[in-house]
Amino acid sequence: MFEGVIPAIITPFLRNSTLDLDLDGLRSNIEFLLENGVHGIVPCGSTGESATLTFEEHEKVIEVAIDAAGGKVPVIAGTGSNNTAEAIRLTKAAKDMGADGVLVISPYYNKPNRSGLVKHYTALADLDIPVIMYNVPGRTGQNLSPDLVAELARHPDIVGIKEASGDIGQISRIIEATLDEDFVVISGDDNITLPILALGGAGVISVAANVEPARMVAMFEAFCEGDLEEALDMHYALSPLFRAMFIDTNPIPVKKAVELRGMAGGPPRLPLDELDAEKTKKLAEVLSTYD
Repeated sequence: MFEGVIPAIITPFLRNSTLDLDLDGLRSNIEFLLENGVHGIVPCGSTGESATLTFEEHEKVIEVAIDAAGGKVPVIAGTGSNNTAEAIRLTKAAKDMGADGVLVISPYYNKPNRSGLVKHYTALADLDIPVIMYNVPGRTGQNLSPDLVAELARHPDIVGIKEASGDIGQISRIIEATLDEDFVVISGDDNITLPILALGGAGVISVAANVEPARMVAMFEAFCEGDLEEALDMHYALSPLFRAMFIDTNPIPVKKAVELRGMAGGPPRLPLDELDAEKTKKLAEVLSTYD
């Protein structure tokens, strides 16, 4: 159901005193991504600054993304929270608006126990919408272990995991443990997308694809066509961009990168601040190599 290059899209803000949503810019950015062949989009993930969106803004961004996608590619709405009731509210709203699936981060800060995690994800999957779990220990403070993922994968509406642990051994074990399920493992780190594909992964939920969607798609398609040499060449060509996207906390660099490309970005909302002048110069130098 979900595969390929799926940008975790930024949420552009206007440069006014309240940093209001730039909905025209959001539409324009999505049109650019579709024109360059992406296979889906994720609004309101961590790259979309979901943590600083109000409920109303969160739902508006999802609504606009679904409309702008126009059924051309799947829209996987970020609806996670460390409060299960809030995640249920957002997931119900995404379902009602016509999202094709939801991306749900493992609850952060609370550090729930195993049974709590099972009940959290099950409550969302029971809403009858495809759920992709999101494992990113660097943001949540805990890891979704392969045996736990395998247990949850038995739910018919838990259809995949975005894996951003950075642990290739763990990712391999998750794929191995879910081979008999209708379940996909999607890279959550651009820089290890190619090795995850080689292990049997289905694609990437990507930060870099906001900036270079066509090249990311070319890498994925080369791999799928069996042209491993071309895929590897594309991986190394894109590697400086992958690193540049994390010269500061995501999504600070990617928002600056799209602005440098003339697209809608705007500043991040506090407590994130804009990229400083020195890092902006380094980012611009990397981007210039892709012109």
